Amino acid sequence: MESGRLHSSVNRPKIALGGWRAVRFILGNETFEKLASMSLIANLVLYLHTMYNLDSVDSAYVFQIWSGTTNFAALAGAFLADAYLGRFYTLLFGSFASLLGMGVLTLGAGFPEMRPPPCRHGESNCPQPHPWQLGFLYLGLGLLVIGAGGIRPCNISFGADQFDTNTEKGRAKLESFLNWWYLLFSVALVIALTLVVYVQTSISWTLGFAIPTACFVFSILIFLLGRRFYICKTPQGSVFADMAKVLVATCRKRNVPKFTQIDHFLHDPPMDSSKLSHTDRFLVFDKAATVVDSSTELDEQGKSKNEWKLCSVHQVEQFKCFVGIVPIWAAGIPCFISMQQMGSFGILQAIQMNRFIGPHFQIPPAWMSLTPMIALSIWIYIYEKYVEFMKKKTHKNKRFSLKTRIEIGIVMSVLCMVVAGILENIRRSSAEENKSFVSPLHVWMLIPEFALSGLTEAFAAIAVMELLTTHLPESLRTVAGAIFFLSLSLGSYMSSVLMAIVSKINRVEGGKSGWLGGNDLNKNRLDYFFYVVGVIAAFNFFYFRFFATHFLPKPNV
Repeated sequence: MESGRLHSSVNRPKIALGGWRAVRFILGNETFEKLASMSLIANLVLYLHTMYNLDSVDSAYVFQIWSGTTNFAALAGAFLADAYLGRFYTLLFGSFASLLGMGVLTLGAGFPEMRPPPCRHGESNCPQPHPWQLGFLYLGLGLLVIGAGGIRPCNISFGADQFDTNTEKGRAKLESFLNWWYLLFSVALVIALTLVVYVQTSISWTLGFAIPTACFVFSILIFLLGRRFYICKTPQGSVFADMAKVLVATCRKRNVPKFTQIDHFLHDPPMDSSKLSHTDRFLVFDKAATVVDSSTELDEQGKSKNEWKLCSVHQVEQFKCFVGIVPIWAAGIPCFISMQQMGSFGILQAIQMNRFIGPHFQIPPAWMSLTPMIALSIWIYIYEKYVEFMKKKTHKNKRFSLKTRIEIGIVMSVLCMVVAGILENIRRSSAEENKSFVSPLHVWMLIPEFALSGLTEAFAAIAVMELLTTHLPESLRTVAGAIFFLSLSLGSYMSSVLMAIVSKINRVEGGKSGWLGGNDLNKNRLDYFFYVVGVIAAFNFFYFRFFATHFLPKPNV
């Protein structure tokens, strides 16, 4: 009997790790996590304004600081994952931190003692929260920042770890994973913007926060259920420290003559993990790996005595990959600037349009934000079905190249701003002719500009995400996730700077509004501002087409 059990255990087939079996759990985890986090992001300003009696400026300030910090926290999470915990445990740690943060906010919404007394309608001096009440609120938001720092840089890169991106088949599966990730993200966003936001504003903030808290619980459970199927790669050390070492070593050896920079003089020790080979790109950084005096720079085992003076070829090539990807990554930021306009000025356009469906129901302006997600979801579904059909018919992978998709995304960002400018001119003219604050034109007229924003995201954002995931070595994948969210943050900040510059340049004296400003778009020239953003997007196309693409190896473009 004992030998039979032993024989059975020996012959038991091993569980295949990675692949779509593992990715299904990761996608399920991401869907519930995004549903929870987007539910808070969509309504945080309103919650601060109505439940904590913060004025509009303070509410927006808290939101902007919190939102920006969550994006930059991704860099710290990337460092933690690469140097110490690995992606699986960093994701798990971030998920638990987010659960605790959402739980704190739910308690704050559920117990009146945790908030100031409600402000009476029409009261100008509303009771302000005590410092300890704000402290409890900031505790919850701080835990959510920590959670986002662990989740955002690792979610996509951990999914990418489940595929072998060194093969064409693996890269095709990765592209499908990214498309499905974005599709499910869009579905979660739609549910968050409709059902959960409705519960928060119309039924109960406590229930509205309890739903995201429950979503975090489901997210963690699903993630843990797939534990035995995951490929969990061990941390290889801090990539940020390695990049800093390359920069410092290059500066220290800036006077090393170029003729010494050949393979014989480069420090290239063997490595246990996959090692990057020497390339001829950015040869100036080879100085960091150039052995000038082996007696003082190398020990008896041939290892570097001080990596701040002598780096390995692998460290240098890792840094070269990062430098080479920056010009392509930067091309995505203007696309995000165009997309930002629909989330702000697009909603303001909707407010000053006819939003009635029938005699009684009026569409909430924020619902227009669903249009880009719907357009993105429809395109991804059609694209995946087309690829599947062509693969069965031709037995070839008929996917658009990375370069082509980014170019299409940039073109869509230009069209989005041009169409938005034209539609704003039509809307404004109709309102002036009707001598009314609200244009008689229906809000459905704005669907083209919102849809183009969604297509910009479908092509450019997904392609940039794939670029960062596939064109960087495995050791930089976590950094890639952090860099992607950093680009979103920079797009938002640069949009704000552009608005401030345009407002200052076009400020009109005598009480009249310029291109931007005031509470009435009919007195502005928002269409001109859209055209300015469109011109920036057009310059971005030429920048990408004739400059940025040269920084990628031709086989991978």
